[in-house]
Amino acid sequence: MPRLRLRFPYREQSAPQFDVLLLLLGLSIVAAVYLQFRHFAEEANFWSNRVERMERQQQQKAAPRARATSRIREFGQEIQKEIAQANAVLDQLNLPWEALFDSIEQAATEDIALLSLQPNVSNRTMRLSGEAKSMAELLDFVEALERELVFENVHLLHYKIKQENPHRPIIFLLNAVWIQSI
Repeated sequence: MPRLRLRFPYREQSAPQFDVLLLLLGLSIVAAVYLQFRHFAEEANFWSNRVERMERQQQQKAAPRARATSRIREFGQEIQKEIAQANAVLDQLNLPWEALFDSIEQAATEDIALLSLQPNVSNRTMRLSGEAKSMAELLDFVEALERELVFENVHLLHYKIKQENPHRPIIFLLNAVWIQSI
């Protein structure tokens, strides 16, 4: 049996500059994602530490004093506002983004173009706006979202057919409640 010679890659097919460029592009994307993750982690840590500090200050000042001035009340109200803001930021960071996005991607088809997602943490609702090629596609999308385990009470709030466009796409606004146990 004759010997088989394999050379990979062939010298004519070799493109080391392209390989290095792809490697550098991948490394830069990884670095950017890492920096963004660090930024969000530091922000969450900052707000968490600030909330703990303010709660400790509130507990220390909770001891009854004979003279409570209006300045102390204003300071307490200011702290409460900052705590509420910090908690709102933490709630936004702790949203189950991956589960929500996965469910929306499963339900969406190529005939649905999502334009915005607006979560409301306080009542666990998500507003989705977008365009659909037809009413049938839009209704199929609403039904598919309702079948997803993450969402319930999916409702079409508003839709409008773009008459000026020859394809007549439908602009829509949906509201969905996500289940808390995701």
